[in-house]
Amino acid sequence: MGNLWENSYNELLEVVKSIKHLEPLVYRAINGIIERLGKGGKILVCGNGGSASDAQHFVAEVVGRFKGERVGLPAIALTSDGILITAISNDYGYENVFSRQIEALGGPMDVLMAISTSGRSRSVNKAVEIAHRKGLFIIYLTGAENPTLNDLGIIDVLIKVPSRSTQRIQEIHRFILHVLAEGIEDAFVFKT
Repeated sequence: MGNLWENSYNELLEVVKSIKHLEPLVYRAINGIIERLGKGGKILVCGNGGSASDAQHFVAEVVGRFKGERVGLPAIALTSDGILITAISNDYGYENVFSRQIEALGGPMDVLMAISTSGRSRSVNKAVEIAHRKGLFIIYLTGAENPTLNDLGIIDVLIKVPSRSTQRIQEIHRFILHVLAEGIEDAFVFKT
């Protein structure tokens, strides 16, 4: 256990040094979100486990605030309603837990932010398929594994953290989500 801190620290530093190339993708995501919000759309966010936590954290920063004062912006974490999640899972299977909500709530001016460290989550990938059919702007945060859905060309912005370590991917996802929240907020903050 003696090198636990140093090993984790060095591993994180290596991943941080390797993400500069993601900057244009993050700005494309910010601009897509701002455009959709400006046209009356909303952000729908989904993920499982730690990614569900990231989805809820991001939505709290969009609906509440990140750093500045502004109007609340419309965003929904599809991970937040336990009753709805268990009802859909029971009636339709867990793989439909997010896609069913997108069927009910998603529209062509909306954004889906899908988060999966592996890119292989069936519930997240099915949400992406339904969001694509409904015309949502799709942002997918994942790790080094490539979501097979990208082969179909249905993801508008694919942000792949170049790591296979779940915890490092989640740490970088949190960083990216904070950059997204700040970029969105800058577009809507009250100018004084």
